[in-house]
Amino acid sequence: MPAVVVVGAQWGDEGKGKVVDLYARYADLIVRYAGGANAGHTLVVKGEKLVLHLLPSGILHEGKRCLIASGTVIDPAVLLEEIDAVEARGVNTHDRVFLADRAHVVLPLHPILDGIREQGTGALGTTRRGIGPCYEDKVARRGVRIGDLLRPETLRARVSALYHHHAPFLAAAGVTAPDLEQTLSTMLRMGERLAPRIVDGTPLVSEALTAKQNVLLEGAQGALLDVDHGTYPFVTSSHAAAGGASVGAGIGPTRIDSVVGIAKAYATRVGDGPFPTELFGDEGDALRTAGAEFGATTGRPRRCGFFDAVALRRAAQVSGLDLIAVTKLDVLSGLPRLRICVAYEVEGERRDAEPYDGLGDVTPIYEDLPGFEGDLSSARRVEDLPTNARRYLARLEELVGVAIGPVSVGADREATADLADPFDLQ
Repeated sequence: MPAVVVVGAQWGDEGKGKVVDLYARYADLIVRYAGGANAGHTLVVKGEKLVLHLLPSGILHEGKRCLIASGTVIDPAVLLEEIDAVEARGVNTHDRVFLADRAHVVLPLHPILDGIREQGTGALGTTRRGIGPCYEDKVARRGVRIGDLLRPETLRARVSALYHHHAPFLAAAGVTAPDLEQTLSTMLRMGERLAPRIVDGTPLVSEALTAKQNVLLEGAQGALLDVDHGTYPFVTSSHAAAGGASVGAGIGPTRIDSVVGIAKAYATRVGDGPFPTELFGDEGDALRTAGAEFGATTGRPRRCGFFDAVALRRAAQVSGLDLIAVTKLDVLSGLPRLRICVAYEVEGERRDAEPYDGLGDVTPIYEDLPGFEGDLSSARRVEDLPTNARRYLARLEELVGVAIGPVSVGADREATADLADPFDLQ
């Protein structure tokens, strides 16, 4: 039963899109199991850039099937736009892209609710794509599901009830809801287009595993943004840790074989929340520019900092990582020193094993290693990298306690060292 989970191991934006795209060549079915259009997975193939928000990153591999599973929330307009965009590039999606009928629908009302809540001092720094409000409606049992787009009477009843529930909040904010009849008409029209793709997701995944097909489970955001185990309340609204793959895809945890975590060779974060190793001023700006650290979904500049081994150790525990894929090692080329946070000092007490929760004054405790220089993009084995780059990776592996596997040495798909079949990890 070869199932592999690929999960972000930091605060998202680790380069999961590239890694999933690379691993997809070994997979038969790629399953996106959580999150929504707040995720932006960037692929660069032969110098051409493509940003995906909902479609699994394996879509560019012909013959691979892709499922957007029950744990996700789907904005039909965004999805159809993506499907049209990849088909315009010559990518066939027919009989390849499927939607779980139990995934929830992001309605036009949800981004409006998101935007209202992001005003003022209580803002969390969301993408304002309506993801949080949609998950709230799901948990409150008043949501709309993808299968409802095929049932006009059910859709009308559920959307009407949802509008009625949110009406007082909108009125208090002085905001008018989108027209109900127009919303229903639009959703039914998009449902007609999506109808051939809507399936019961659980049997699709289960039958693939029973047939010994390779299933790649693609996460969104990162483990440190998990609603239960992240830096709450500055987290996403879904289970971004590896455990979310079982529930989101609708398969038992015993059917998952291994977990690959994705981590940048440094650290970034979008939005508010604790970030002990954050760099400010010229040093932070230089790293942001070198790494092109701007959000794939919002375009916002990402906060940048040194590698945080304490936070990654927690992510490894929460997700049960078997392997870590390191991305953007090439961005560090030319730096005179490489700093790794090995512990925190919080109010005079050293902490080695738990991430900073934003309470009390924190001082990162760093270990410095010498930097390296040169263009890494042609390296296809870690042994081809400069000596100090190899030492840096070896120290990260030692500090986190998880083996390092593929290492990204450039933006393009092929600029990767030590790429191997993830389904052979066992």
